[in-house]
Amino acid sequence: MRKLNFKKLGRLAVMAYLSLYSVACSKRLAEGDPDVNSKVAGKSVAAIAGNMVLMPAYNSTAILRNPMNGWVLYAGGNSDQTYWDKTYTVPGVANPVKAIDYASACYIRTSWAKLNPADGVYAWRDPNSTLGNLIKGAATRGLPIAFRIVVDGRDQGLNTPQFVFDAGAQYYLENASFPLRRTPYPQDPVFKQYYTKFIAALASDFNDPKKTAFIDAYGLGKWGEAHNTIYEDPATSNGSNTETLKAQVLDWITTLYTQQFTKVPLVINYHRLVGHPASWGAPNANTTALLESAINKGYSLRQDAFGMTDYYQSWERAFAATWKHKRPIIMEGGWITTGTHRYWIDPSGNYREGHPEDVRLGEFNASQVAAVNMMDFRVGEAASWFQTSFPLVQRFITEGGYRLYPDEVSLPETVTAGATASLSHRWVNMGWGYCPNNIPQWNYKYKVAFAILDGSNVVKKLFIDNNSDPSKWIKGAPTTYNLTTTSVDLAPGTYTWAIAIIDKTDANKPGISLAVTGDVSNGWLKLGSLQVQTAVTAPPVGQSIKLRGSNNLFASGENGQSSMMCNRTSASTWETFTIVDAGGGKVALKSMDKYVSSENGATTGITCKRTTISDWEKFDWIVNANGRISLRGNNGNYISSEDGQSVMKCNRATISGWETFTLN
Repeated sequence: MRKLNFKKLGRLAVMAYLSLYSVACSKRLAEGDPDVNSKVAGKSVAAIAGNMVLMPAYNSTAILRNPMNGWVLYAGGNSDQTYWDKTYTVPGVANPVKAIDYASACYIRTSWAKLNPADGVYAWRDPNSTLGNLIKGAATRGLPIAFRIVVDGRDQGLNTPQFVFDAGAQYYLENASFPLRRTPYPQDPVFKQYYTKFIAALASDFNDPKKTAFIDAYGLGKWGEAHNTIYEDPATSNGSNTETLKAQVLDWITTLYTQQFTKVPLVINYHRLVGHPASWGAPNANTTALLESAINKGYSLRQDAFGMTDYYQSWERAFAATWKHKRPIIMEGGWITTGTHRYWIDPSGNYREGHPEDVRLGEFNASQVAAVNMMDFRVGEAASWFQTSFPLVQRFITEGGYRLYPDEVSLPETVTAGATASLSHRWVNMGWGYCPNNIPQWNYKYKVAFAILDGSNVVKKLFIDNNSDPSKWIKGAPTTYNLTTTSVDLAPGTYTWAIAIIDKTDANKPGISLAVTGDVSNGWLKLGSLQVQTAVTAPPVGQSIKLRGSNNLFASGENGQSSMMCNRTSASTWETFTIVDAGGGKVALKSMDKYVSSENGATTGITCKRTTISDWEKFDWIVNANGRISLRGNNGNYISSEDGQSVMKCNRATISGWETFTLN
């Protein structure tokens, strides 16, 4: 079993080991503790008397396959099963590595014609088709699928199914020498009819966050990149309708996707000429409004030209900055380094011919500025990431996207059955991106939850902190929450506290992998043991008890030889007291044949040296709402453990942490 490592809090030298983890340590927060007060003044967990504070160890290198986070492995529509076994030789790494081992999603950029070759026929439903096998292969390897569906045929051939044109859809043919390179006009009613049917069929099978990472949900224009979109024959169009058609088509297609894909993130390629007939030029005046209309419907962002500084310019950088930590951004590199593009002519002057690692660094740096959540292992480009830029692959795992963990958790070790528990927890995001819990398709479904596990790691009680919101956890700004649980109505016994970020739409199961080193069971990070005690409603007259203070140490009668202290790590005869009926509803505490005396609140401390019961030896037995007990002397004041730092006294006018005890 892996052990959960915790750092030490504060100055307390003697600590009780948690029963489940021999290397775990904790500190109790208590009133008057200067170390606690200084931490609470920052953003640390709340000071809750009697609680232990745990500090889980951050894991900076684990590859976390979290939703909308991490590396995206690309697969073409013709990829076969051998694609998954592709390995790369990495300098300095003994064995070849698989790109799939570093990926969180599989992205398929393919054509409508391949997915829907005939009316009502869908390739993904055919387990023997190439696409069907590819999708099944990703699923069996734990990778959710992502799609971009291309319809434009100018560069790639018939990307829209032939049956759509046979039904009368109008199209543009750029070169008569290639009669199949047809590009449909997206405002055409026949095109819209069949495309709507197709998207509805796709959504019926893939509107499922367990299957689908995201949908690249525009797909018009050259390569589906939302530029150079054709609405009319350029030879006859005067462009007067362009802006109207752009807006109408974008509204139609984004409405279609958002109505069909209600549970899966949707993205659109942001650039200064979205939906425009041109690919290059100054920013169009309507671009921001068009993109914001998509975002307002629930779209997130993607950009296909990171590192291509002539295309990814100041407008794109500024737009990304506007939506930073408001919508997740997915990155794709713009330059192809395998020879089809001359990346060394990039205006930045930073890319040397024959040095693809220069391009990878340029893409990485631009991604860091934009705080992207996902980066690409594009087909043909993955090799250079591993063979020339593997340190950047590792850096994105460590630095990019979101990496969430609780760096401090305060919780009790003992709870009385039926009582509530007071908890405090602080969360840190070590990545430059953010967890997009706020996108409409997720609708704040991820919440922090505490579980009480039994010996078989079965969740017996679940407490969800509905105030928690991972989308607000930004790097450098830890976030603290306080939670009072509902009744811990469990049978007395030993349990385990655990914590997770659960998915409320998936039976409250853990939904986000935490960046921690520790003992994790079914997504639950185990924190420490919990003793559920029998509820006490009346003094247990005639029974022998031990009094454990809020510092988790035991009160000792000191055999009557000196004032009492609450500083024992274990309980023996001096720490054992018999409850005696003192009459009038009051009790006395007897140890070593002598009685505890309040000493009328004397500053020299209470003692356990009286041979008979008088007024100073009589106490009111008070059961607090949290199940802990307090003892009130005849002077009207309460016994205080003094946190074990000095002799116990009976001089407190009110009950706080030091004035409460649990029975053992």
